[in-house]
Amino acid sequence: MTIRTFQPGDDAAQVSIYNEAAADLPKFKPATLDEMRRRLRGPDFDPGTRLFAVVQGKPVGYMTFHTNGRVSYPWCRKGHEGQAEALFDAVLAAMRQRGLKGAFAAYRNDWARTRDFFLGHGFRLAREMFNFLLDIAEMPTPSARPASAFSPLTPQDLPALQTLTSGVLRLQTVPELEQYFFHNPYFPPESAFVLRHRTNGAPSAVGMLIANPTYANPRQVDAAMPCFRLGAFGTEGMQTKRLNGLFSFLTSPTRDVNPVGLDLLGYAAVRLQDTDVETFSAQVPSDAAHLLRFYKQYFRQQASFPVFERDL
Repeated sequence: MTIRTFQPGDDAAQVSIYNEAAADLPKFKPATLDEMRRRLRGPDFDPGTRLFAVVQGKPVGYMTFHTNGRVSYPWCRKGHEGQAEALFDAVLAAMRQRGLKGAFAAYRNDWARTRDFFLGHGFRLAREMFNFLLDIAEMPTPSARPASAFSPLTPQDLPALQTLTSGVLRLQTVPELEQYFFHNPYFPPESAFVLRHRTNGAPSAVGMLIANPTYANPRQVDAAMPCFRLGAFGTEGMQTKRLNGLFSFLTSPTRDVNPVGLDLLGYAAVRLQDTDVETFSAQVPSDAAHLLRFYKQYFRQQASFPVFERDL
């Protein structure tokens, strides 16, 4: 057995391996060659991030990683499951060579095989990603507070944004955040808006609203799938699922979380008045406990998926 990186023609092998290896898992959805080739044509495709186990000239297993640290399960054909360990070791070695400091994985909650593999290989459960829905017609009544002052997020707000809730944002530097919020190909800069302190104008909370009719209807996606949602705070730098009507907000863990969240939600609803969006979707990590409480109180919980992490 040898391990090598992606070569032309491996797209069909990868689809075949995955469909054979994962067919018995709950809610399995077969991969297609067209879908795989679309990914390979993406601007971020890197053949060095896909490793294949080859026996007698034929690929029998593969494992992938992303430069943000996300790794796949080592999928292997029936009878070749023993190649998984070598694939796993080779992927982690390749990540270390690139200077990556950590790895993470996310799969469905009901996929015990993937969960047990990662927990048995040095990963720990870092957080759950909870998904929610709220029909705009069923929105809660906003708190009876003086009219709030909203304005667009600016690059000058980014240092304050970093301090609102430490640990939620997945990007750590101001240049990374500026690229994400102001040069993102999937949403315009005005998607982010700020609730400011009345005294000094500094951000007290930041909201996000993704409204694009070409994006998926949140009612038509499987909320248990391990898909990070575009625009949700805590998914920066991830490969994301684009949903129409995504709402998210970030604020400090004070007793004003609920009224602040309702203010931001109400403002987002006003911005949707001239659209066909009827439902807000949301996603929040479990380690942002104060935000999770808000969504559990005012939104309808759908499903969640685990995120496992380990140092390299």
